[in-house]
Amino acid sequence: MRLLVLCFLLPLLLSCSHGNEIKDGDLLFVTEDSSNLSEAINRVTQTSLKTNYCHVAIIRIEQDSIWVLESTTKYGSRKILLEDFIKEQNSDIYRYRLKKEYAESIEKAWDNAGDMLGKLYNFSYQLNDTSYYCSDFIYRLFANDSVFELNPMTFIDPQTGVIDSGWQEYYDNLGMEVPQGEPGCNPNGLAKSEKLDFLGKLPLKQ
Repeated sequence: MRLLVLCFLLPLLLSCSHGNEIKDGDLLFVTEDSSNLSEAINRVTQTSLKTNYCHVAIIRIEQDSIWVLESTTKYGSRKILLEDFIKEQNSDIYRYRLKKEYAESIEKAWDNAGDMLGKLYNFSYQLNDTSYYCSDFIYRLFANDSVFELNPMTFIDPQTGVIDSGWQEYYDNLGMEVPQGEPGCNPNGLAKSEKLDFLGKLPLKQ
């Protein structure tokens, strides 16, 4: 099994030029797909073509296996092999890395991960300690060192200046008020952090 994993991942590792190989703690940002939720996230958080992301996950390397830690609507917070993560994506994946001065936070993040894996997805996007949405999961991994920041959430469509109709319907179905202005985070906001270096596109299915 390990041999098969290495055979699959070898082209990925070789494709990262100038010694920029996949490393422990690399962040993976997935661009918008065709789902209604992804489109709704993008409408209210996209800031530029470079930061058109609807999902974020993180690389965890253990011995000769490369894993991805993430929180998804279907599975909650989980650990999945990189090749399986790639197979599940229907959109481009881009890789970022913490700058050197923040790299020591990665090992501390793994200490937090043990208590966070296996939790449900947070469909309300209101912060709590029992469920996580994708960017919230990443934020909390590094919360001890304050690597990322929370900001007031917005669900306002910049084209109309009012609450996005998709989000209004979403929260109506949950029987909740839209949490406009409450603290939170999103993939595009994390990707804009000055503490990250942009590394480029991750190769997809081989």
